[in-house]
Amino acid sequence: MSADAAASELHATPTLTHALVRLEALSPAHRPDLEDAVGDLHTLWYTRIPTPEGMGAEIESRLAAQREGRLAPWAIVSAATGRAVGMTTYLNLDPQNGRVEIGSTWLSRTAHGTGVNPAAKLLLLRRAFEDLGCVAVEFRTHWHNHQSRAAIARLGAHQDGVLRQHQRWHDGTLRDTVVFSLLDREWPAARNGLEARIAPRLEAGTLV
Repeated sequence: MSADAAASELHATPTLTHALVRLEALSPAHRPDLEDAVGDLHTLWYTRIPTPEGMGAEIESRLAAQREGRLAPWAIVSAATGRAVGMTTYLNLDPQNGRVEIGSTWLSRTAHGTGVNPAAKLLLLRRAFEDLGCVAVEFRTHWHNHQSRAAIARLGAHQDGVLRQHQRWHDGTLRDTVVFSLLDREWPAARNGLEARIAPRLEAGTLV
């Protein structure tokens, strides 16, 4: 695959489906659901999650970045209800080196602990490693976002390091960024782990 073709594939957003979740190409049509889903998540100081009022601008910002070839944004849709319950993206696309980051992700509180998140990660990682041939997938999070750090570690990703005073945050503080990665050779074991976590939800018929 040429570098141009690889770049085009990385920022494409085909629909990805699982019994628990569907990842759809983000569009303005998802805005009403996402405005309802976000709740008060935007008040968490260690995250960058849009407010309900800012959801339209956030969607357009991600779509503009996709048109420039910089992002691949999806809406996270509950397979049971058909409603969007969050957002996720591929970013820091690096087709030359076969790398991509999964980030800018948030999920409605009502979807936490339901299997939607690991199912969505399974879809994103499967596409990265099995369809796009990536050699590494990266995850980044705020040092103080302990929930996110624990969730990334549960995927089987390894912490590469901490970028100290990496970004000026929206409240004026400096963010230390924790960097994790999952390698292609680690993907088979990580896939088995994700499928094992999801299996009880499927066996119980829990589709939310």
